[in-house]
Amino acid sequence: MAEEIFPDLFRIKIPLPDTPLKYLNSYVIKAQPRSLIIDTGLNHETCLNAMHKGLAEIELDLDQADLFITHLHADHFGLVTKLANENTRVFFNRPDAEIIENWQGFEPMIRYAVKNGLSEEALRSSLNKHPARKFGTDWRPPLNILTDGQQMDLGRYRFTCVHTPGHTRGHMCLYEQDKKILIAGDHILIDITPNIQCWTEDDDPLKNYLESLDKVRALDVEMVLPGHRRLFKNCRERIDELKAHHARRLEEVLDILAEQSPLNAFQAASYMTWDIEAENWEAFPPAQKWFATGEAISHLRSLENNGQIYRVTEDPVTTYALVESQRKTVL
Repeated sequence: MAEEIFPDLFRIKIPLPDTPLKYLNSYVIKAQPRSLIIDTGLNHETCLNAMHKGLAEIELDLDQADLFITHLHADHFGLVTKLANENTRVFFNRPDAEIIENWQGFEPMIRYAVKNGLSEEALRSSLNKHPARKFGTDWRPPLNILTDGQQMDLGRYRFTCVHTPGHTRGHMCLYEQDKKILIAGDHILIDITPNIQCWTEDDDPLKNYLESLDKVRALDVEMVLPGHRRLFKNCRERIDELKAHHARRLEEVLDILAEQSPLNAFQAASYMTWDIEAENWEAFPPAQKWFATGEAISHLRSLENNGQIYRVTEDPVTTYALVESQRKTVL
């Protein structure tokens, strides 16, 4: 069902089958000569049917619409393959486009995950069942690259692109300065914390994310339109909550390493607190262990780059311990 949030700006809830997120918020801005659809859903029949139904309710002709995708994850990008035609402009960001263009499958990530303590067998099993693999994009249309600060005029709206790396390297929000609207993708969510994972050696996604939160905090925002869950106000208050969450997370990892080390990322994740209904770490679904380990790596990377922990071993598994001066601070 489509609902009008502001004049000519609609939300269509796109169901996400077999995912804990339940649905994606796809936003549609009706304008002449072309409208804009922001984020799409999985490449799944349920998502496609919901999109077509929502567009019909607001009497929007898909042939007269372009697409803006906030980031590369399948629940946002996947349905592009069914919506775009030869006349559709697909607006996207350069860092995530480079990941798609240089895609080598999941093998590099699997190797890195095993190096950080995950079971290769369990990880491959989880990947085979993951919606991103089952319902991702089966072809990639030409992408129109937008950069930070670039503007899009859409009828009564003028949106500015805001590059907000963290959740992905290229994640991009849209900000309407006059109307104080932020279309936030997965950068800021109201009652869940965006997943900040690290699966490469040359990245510090948590640092990028915290800097992106500060960047958005400086904007005058009255209404946040997130990629999932409900719309909300109090943007700065939510940003402060997210920053405090990660500060506690970093302290928690330091406390864990003060108690026992060296630990690899998988082991560190097993001692961290998670908002998952399971009796203990052993009872976690394999996919949740994968996500948790990715989050642990991002926090370990941040602490390592800040000089608070160091690597004890590198091969075959990377392990970490506190630097001595940090141990005195924690204890």
